[in-house]
Amino acid sequence: MKYLIVGTGGTGACIGGFLAKNNHDVTFIARGKHLETINENGLTINSDRIGKFNLKPVKAMTTEQYLQTNEIPDVIFISVKGYALDDIIPFLAKVSKENTIIIPILNIYGTGYRLAPKLPHTNVIEGCIYIVAYISAPGEISQKGNIFRIVFGTRGKTPLKNQLEQIAQDLKDSNISVVLSENIAEDTFRKFVLISPYASCGAYFDIPAGIMQKQGKEQDLFIALTKDCINLAKAYNINLPENIIDINLKILNAMTPDTTASMQKDLQKGSQSEIDGLIFEVVRMAKAKNIAVPAYELVAKHFGFIA
Repeated sequence: MKYLIVGTGGTGACIGGFLAKNNHDVTFIARGKHLETINENGLTINSDRIGKFNLKPVKAMTTEQYLQTNEIPDVIFISVKGYALDDIIPFLAKVSKENTIIIPILNIYGTGYRLAPKLPHTNVIEGCIYIVAYISAPGEISQKGNIFRIVFGTRGKTPLKNQLEQIAQDLKDSNISVVLSENIAEDTFRKFVLISPYASCGAYFDIPAGIMQKQGKEQDLFIALTKDCINLAKAYNINLPENIIDINLKILNAMTPDTTASMQKDLQKGSQSEIDGLIFEVVRMAKAKNIAVPAYELVAKHFGFIA
């Protein structure tokens, strides 16, 4: 299969990098100094999971350059930030065909479900990822800890089963943990119930994971945010494990102590961030169901959101 990675940040670079290291056909879409350095020196991934490696030569280019190749990928992993999704839809429409499988791996819940009607000639499914990875320098990615799991699939049974199983096998063979789901709406919300409270709490207090790992007001807020998400799930008839708080705390405690969410990093830099999808959207979803989410309302108000 030909894989196209749209967005070569921490997430996309690790997905494509692990696949390429295992000799799969991967092309990366990147830009700026990051792309320039990748083309000059290769893509370097400092991985706690499998060790440091460098991919050179590596196929990396802009969207414009990729269009000139006239290549049609079999699988597209989308790993851009949520706010950039609309900007890449015209590109996705041009480089995909009816057999192309598009897998959004974003932090924002329901991305694939909302994207599918805009790309009706393709197969847009849904996915999420558990990983701590970021651009540590142009052309260089740091992947922290041993957690690297991709969950992807459909809302029920699908005629794409054979193709999805092949993708899953390619990922597994490349040292990536995989869950192929037929209940992806619940599985992706389960990820959201982790990343949204983690990013929200980290940004509110401006702290790394290590502070949240200890008992105190910071961990209390993380738990309160998780409880808000549990109540939201009930309102939308989304099933979650009864011990989801314990599960999330276990994942949180497995993170390296200096880790921060990408949303928090973007806010610190004064850059555009996913704050709307990770915090404000929860308040809007709760309001639509007439339920209270006091922890999210506290955090949203802190960042100037008015419901």
